[in-house]
Amino acid sequence: MELIDGKLISQTIKDELKERVAELKKRGHSGSLAVIQVGNDPASSIYVKNKKKACEYIGIGSVSYELSENTSEAELLNIIDELNNKPEVIGILVQLPVPKHINEDKIIRAISPAKDVDGFHVENVGALCVGERGFVSCTPAGVIQLLKRSNVEIAGKHCVVIGRSNIVGKPMALLMLRENATVTVCHSKTQNLKEICKSADILIAAVGKPRMINSEYVKEGAVVIDVGIHRDENNKMCGDVDFDDVKDHVSKITPVPGGVGPMTIAMLMNNCVEAIENR
Repeated sequence: MELIDGKLISQTIKDELKERVAELKKRGHSGSLAVIQVGNDPASSIYVKNKKKACEYIGIGSVSYELSENTSEAELLNIIDELNNKPEVIGILVQLPVPKHINEDKIIRAISPAKDVDGFHVENVGALCVGERGFVSCTPAGVIQLLKRSNVEIAGKHCVVIGRSNIVGKPMALLMLRENATVTVCHSKTQNLKEICKSADILIAAVGKPRMINSEYVKEGAVVIDVGIHRDENNKMCGDVDFDDVKDHVSKITPVPGGVGPMTIAMLMNNCVEAIENR
């Protein structure tokens, strides 16, 4: 069993991006990422801090808007509109979830597709669907990099994605198709889930239930990617996969923490650098 080290791979990617940014600066190209957080959800605050740190590391600017919980939808839309029109802002990111009184979908659609570095805008999702260029959702893009940089053959393999969310499951399936895998998407209404998962060469768990995927779901020698992140009853971090039960049956597996998590921010930075290059 080989552990796929997301910390190491994400660091390599950030170092590559740092060089690209230095080259762009020599040619007079730079830009900033605008991060908007509504309310002070502790998990969101940590993510925002990590995003700022990553910007600083690779050499791009970051501006943050920390708005109060009771900011109106109209105020938020105004800020997005202003940022859409600021040439120095190359990326706009609204930290999700937003408070209940704000329509998340409306907010995502308000961001210019050219600045949607999260890859959530329908235009970018549509581009992925038909194989055109656009920003790709960061977590699934990170999973592809983990596989490629760990020398996992994707073409021709059977990949099972458990979960069909717009942020992970669906784009993940599309990206694996783009890499020429044969893809099955499973979800809460799937029958014979264990049998289907057991046929996967590459199993990607994005189910949102702590340690749900045990060895009964895994084919001997499969590659297992765990997208989940939870805290268990002892406040210990864990994923959707029961790591201890599965590890002796797989060829490669991502740990939680230190697997997919660090890749999400690395790919966000990648999208930011692409935004500067595209401009």
